[in-house]
Formats: sequence, structure tokens, C-alpha cells
Amino acid sequence: MQDDLLVVGFDLETRQEVHIGERPMEQWRALGYGRRETVVCFYCWHGIDAEAGTKVPLLARGRIGGLVRSHFAHPAGMAPPGGHHRETVWHINAKHRLARWAASQPNVARVRMEQWTEERNRRADVHVVLDDGAALALEAQRELITDELWQSRHRDYAAAGVRDVWFMRPDTRIPHVLFAEGTPAWTLYHRDESAEARLGEPHKRGPRWWSEDLRLFGRHHPPCARDAIVCERFALAELCLDAGGVTFPPAMRARLADEAARIRRDADQARDQHERFALRPQETSGPAQRPWAPTPLPPVRPVPRPTNGEPVCEVCHRPLAEPLVRHGRHLLC
Repeated sequence: MQDDLLVVGFDLETRQEVHIGERPMEQWRALGYGRRETVVCFYCWHGIDAEAGTKVPLLARGRIGGLVRSHFAHPAGMAPPGGHHRETVWHINAKHRLARWAASQPNVARVRMEQWTEERNRRADVHVVLDDGAALALEAQRELITDELWQSRHRDYAAAGVRDVWFMRPDTRIPHVLFAEGTPAWTLYHRDESAEARLGEPHKRGPRWWSEDLRLFGRHHPPCARDAIVCERFALAELCLDAGGVTFPPAMRARLADEAARIRRDADQARDQHERFALRPQETSGPAQRPWAPTPLPPVRPVPRPTNGEPVCEVCHRPLAEPLVRHGRHLLC
């Protein structure tokens, strides 16, 4: 059956979970069904879809260069009716796959599964310690988690100095509370051993956009809550770990760096144009307007008065041959 490709074993002698890729096939066959029978189905032994303590020795199947990859399988007729739940199978396998991947990284000092924090309030699916002392918790999340529960786990890890990294089961909706708190989210695929990242689409450039976080005007990881999303999928072996979590392959990092450099150039150009416009005198459509001032009156030139006592016009001061109009005591011409 298909789910047999994801079966995890349990070694009754070491009392540990085991995965098909951890030893050569010959060793697993020697320990499995029809031989020593010390490697049994992890799920059945732990009471998952069967009575606790159910001993089902496993078969190691697969061949080098075969069409089907190596895997553990239940012997015919010994699997639970309908097989094991896919969510459970995914979760157990995800822990092993992530642990093996983390252990293969050159900068990883220690990897442990089901490791408690020092305060014993959180247990990481896979606990990783890097060479520089940074601690990571790789969490395999098989179902949708509420915002409140995720925030509680996230803050407990932060208080313990542990960076939590989240891997979701395929077809599981990713809660945007992760993105609201700046935490990436990955989807883990078993069958082709790959992981998918979600990046936010570039934000729209508004007024004075160059003064904002320039990272948001290109594809950014993690995305912001309610961003339009674009997915990028990578082989798990191409991804690396550092103190911030999972890092992209070199080619993807180069693509994002080139895009960021282009956005910085656009921002510098937009800022320079804005500053030049602000310093330039304001232009108008017509000639420059002068401030209003009253029109000065023409100077009044004095008219010489006659010295012989002749009557004169009281307005223009010209001599009058005879008074034409008398206005009160004034003579007018």
C-alpha cells in the first residue's frame, strides 16, 4: 500500500525510532520479519491504530536503482484495517526526515528528536544545536493550528532562546499569524523529499515609498499577513540552516539579492527626483505678479496767480474775465 512507503520502525533493543535510510538494507532485513524480528512498526507498537504493544516485524523492501525507493512495509495481512492514518504517518516520517537533513548540515553540532526545553514547557519535534550555539526547534505540523496555540508555543520557544521553524503537511492551510509575527512557513513533501516556501508578492509603491522597508517592494520571505503569495519549491538537500532558520539555496539567494539591488536603485532615483523638485522654485503659468500698489497721482504744477488783484477761478486759478459761476463764496469758470 502507498502508506507503507512512509512506515517508521521501532528498534526493540535500542528503544528508538528508526528509518529505512539510517542503515544498509542488509542490516534491516537481518533485524526484520522472518529473521531476528527486533525492528517492528512504530505505530502499532505505540498503540496508534492498534492495541499498544502490538508487535509487527517489518519487511525492508527496495533495491538499488529500482523504480520504488527503499521502505519499511508490514507483512501481508498484518497491517491495521485501512492502514495507518496519513496524518500520523506524515508526522512521524517528517520528524525523521528533518532530523536526518539537519544532521547532514556541516554547521550542525547536535540533533535530537522529542527534546524538551530547559523549562520543560515545550518539546521540539527535532531539536538542533548549531556550531555557534544557536538552538532551533524544527516543528512538523500535521494539521491547522489556532492562532492562540501557535502564539503560545512560539513565545515559549523565544523565552527559551530557541528559534522555531515550522514545516506543514501538504494540503494544510498555513495560519497567517506566522506571517504577522515574521515567521516563515514551509511545506514538507515526503515523496520527492522537497520543501516549499511561501514568499509575498511585491507591495504597491505609494507616495514616498522609498522611505519605507524596501524589502517589501520585491518578493519577500516571510510574506506579510494577507499578502498575495508565490510559492518556491526546493529539494530538501539544497536547503541549509543558520541561526535564523532555513536558508535558500545559493541560486535563489542571488535572485533575491539582484532584485533587492534593483529596488534600491529605483528608490535612490525616486528620492533624488523628489528632492530636486522640492528645491526648484515654484513655476506659474503666467508672468510674475507684482504686489498691488495704488497708482500715484500726477504732480500738480502750480499756476501763477495774477498780482493785479483780478479775479481767478478757484479750481484752475486762471484769470476770469467775468465770474461765470458763483458757488458760495467761490468763483468758478
